[in-house]
Amino acid sequence: MKAVVFDFDGLILDTESVWFECYQEVLRTYKMELALEQFAPSIGTHGTEFLDYIDLTLKQPGISAEVDKAVSLLHNQKMEQLEARAGVHEYLEEAQQLGLKIGLATSSNRAWIDRFLTKLGLADYFQVIRTSDDVSKVKPDPELYTQVVTALGVEPYEALAFEDSLNGLTAAKAAGLRCTIVPNPVTSFLPFEHHDLRLTSMTEMTLTEIIDRMNESTPKG
Repeated sequence: MKAVVFDFDGLILDTESVWFECYQEVLRTYKMELALEQFAPSIGTHGTEFLDYIDLTLKQPGISAEVDKAVSLLHNQKMEQLEARAGVHEYLEEAQQLGLKIGLATSSNRAWIDRFLTKLGLADYFQVIRTSDDVSKVKPDPELYTQVVTALGVEPYEALAFEDSLNGLTAAKAAGLRCTIVPNPVTSFLPFEHHDLRLTSMTEMTLTEIIDRMNESTPKG
């Protein structure tokens, strides 16, 4: 292993649990109850399916734009109180000590990422960052990961992705990377398959232990 590539939303910062809570709160004002099973497919990607579902359920075409605006305002308020998930700082420090290249692949836009990486003091760890601004298709399409490993100058099989969502896992594996999943509360029930390792927290194993395990089974080309 020569590189590690991190997802952002839900993995470094648990924005996804907050998004779910905010949608629940706002939709209750419209007399709509939102179940996690209805929200989960939208995690780790960006599309219109979830907003279309809101329009259909409320039987008001276009009402999702109003809902989304209210949710964004509430989300911004709650995000000010968030910190990085447990183990994130330690993994980034350890990656540097091990001489690994470090990348970030996210379906969010660059302005969003820069805002929180700066707030969390993490921006300087990443040698390569690719966001939705850089690709024609976001996760589960592999383009984000393909761009990151190319820019890092490593082969896909030499890189390990860290993901929390099914869309992210699908993207990483399709690009040829190994993938360790670290689900958050809203993604833990998703039907993950074909991952190389699953952790409940990044405090469960050191990065060195994970890399050693991957190196033992990494194919050569």
